[in-house]
Amino acid sequence: MKIHNILVATLLGLLVGSCGSNSEEKKDIFSLKINNPKKTYTTEDVLSISLNNKKNIEIDSVLYFLNNDRIGISGDKISLSGKKLGEKTLKAQIFSDGEAYEASQKIMLLASIKPKLYTYKVIETYPHDIKAYTQGLEFENDTLYESTGQYKQSSLRKTDYTTGKVLKKVSLPDPYFGEGLTILNNKIYQLTWREKTGFIYNLETMEQTGTFVYGKSKEGWGLCHDAEKNIYKSDGTDRIWTLNSNTLAEKDYIEIFTNTSKINSVNELEWVEGKIYANVYQQGSIAIIDPSNGAVEGVIDLTDLKDKVTQHPELDVLNGIAYKGEPNILYITGKNWDKLFKIEILEK
Repeated sequence: MKIHNILVATLLGLLVGSCGSNSEEKKDIFSLKINNPKKTYTTEDVLSISLNNKKNIEIDSVLYFLNNDRIGISGDKISLSGKKLGEKTLKAQIFSDGEAYEASQKIMLLASIKPKLYTYKVIETYPHDIKAYTQGLEFENDTLYESTGQYKQSSLRKTDYTTGKVLKKVSLPDPYFGEGLTILNNKIYQLTWREKTGFIYNLETMEQTGTFVYGKSKEGWGLCHDAEKNIYKSDGTDRIWTLNSNTLAEKDYIEIFTNTSKINSVNELEWVEGKIYANVYQQGSIAIIDPSNGAVEGVIDLTDLKDKVTQHPELDVLNGIAYKGEPNILYITGKNWDKLFKIEILEK
């Protein structure tokens, strides 16, 4: 029996070694070359590529991919127009006489334009609960809904934004830390931070009707939705995920980049006229993001807005963006701010 086991182990070893060797040999047969290389690329670039066929194998066909997305090629040219930003793997899948081979190159894709800079003007100021650790803010018609955080203090609120009066409040169970919210199809969706759970409420009654869980996204931070009923979710990284509005399952994500760098800690989200407006955590600024590829098209500087509220020990950062359909007008507050600001966005 021992001799039999030794023989089996030896044969398995030879087979694994043989497969690994063959795999390595196949891997080295082709290499993918970018003939116009750069440190970083943008969506305006067209790559000139070539395959180095080290053993002069006759090629039947080649497919090209950017990550797992099939991309077209014209001659030896690949256009990056319309591609999502971030670090990508450009891959060639080569077929020859029933065999498949691969060759790849890493590329970094950045926004093609420098973000426009914006400032603001305060139009009106309204009272806001100084004890509300604001995490999400969204209008439904003329009523403002708010999600607040902190363990044992988190809530969902329906408010009269003009007076600051809380019309209805639902407290979250103590183990949950409330985060962003959005309203769609007469339902309120509310995230929690590290608990990997979201809550669903009836809009009219604010009664909890269900829950949903997160997939690959790291945590729950911000939520918004577009006119096509896609829901967008931030998770505290550089990613914004697209969720199926029926199942709340994650479909895809974009990575947020300017023309020079990645934007981390994307937090509260608001959908404004075809763009995602995102508060950057610990920054008094809002990034205006192209939802198709993650490019930051503008930055609103609100750094000194925090100075206009009552200063106290629990005062924290700007975090609350709401849009009511008024051109260039946003409603802004923050964590434990005693004011809600109606502001006009102005180009610098």
